[in-house]
Parts: sequence; C-alpha cells; structure tokens
Amino acid sequence: MPRADESITEWLRIARGDLAIAKGKAAEDVPLELLCFHAQQAAEKAIKVVLIIHGVKPPKIHDIGVLLDLLPSSVQVGPEIDKSRALTYYATAPRYPMAGAKISNTQYREAVQLAEAVLSWAEEIIGS
Repeated sequence: MPRADESITEWLRIARGDLAIAKGKAAEDVPLELLCFHAQQAAEKAIKVVLIIHGVKPPKIHDIGVLLDLLPSSVQVGPEIDKSRALTYYATAPRYPMAGAKISNTQYREAVQLAEAVLSWAEEIIGS
C-alpha cells in the first residue's frame, strides 16, 4: 500500500498533467470542449488532494461543488475557488456531440484560469 505522501504526490502529478493539457494549444481537430474537460479534471483532482490530506476519502464523482462541500470548515475556500463549481459542467456534457452549445474562447480561458487557481490553492494548502 502506498504511503499517504506518495498518493498525494501522484494526485498532484496527474492534476498538473491535466492542467498542462488544458493549457495546450488547441489544434484544429482538438475542440475547446475537451480542453475544458481537462481543466475540470485538474481542479477536481486538486480538491481531492485537499480532501485526502484532511482525512476525507474523496468520492468517485466529478461534481466540484459536492467535493468543495465535503471540505472541513477549517479549510478556507475563497470566492475564486468557490467559482470553480462551474467547472463541473465540463466534466461530461460538452464531451458528447449532442450535449449543447460549443465552448467559446472566453469560456475556455475562464476554465483554465479557474483550474490554475484551484491547483495553486491546493498546493498552498499542502505546502508543496
């Protein structure tokens, strides 16, 4: 069984990878919807790391709002992190052709900014 710090390191490594993919230049054949999905994944994994270090086993869900609500009250969640709840939309809906509207460049940039903020917040909490 891996040590807790190894698990946290692995979660952060993958969260950083998702953010790197989200920030990558979209090729003509890579829809912004998929890049936004990776922004959501980066934020989701970062929040799950914070849950783990506070002794909360993260559920296997993609709802960032639910994950934030599971954080102990001692964890400070500022307005920008709270806004990351909006990233939940990108977890599933836009990845399928009939799910809805296309993602704009503005929405994409906002998704990446929120994911960056959440990852920075998580890293600050765990002190890495």
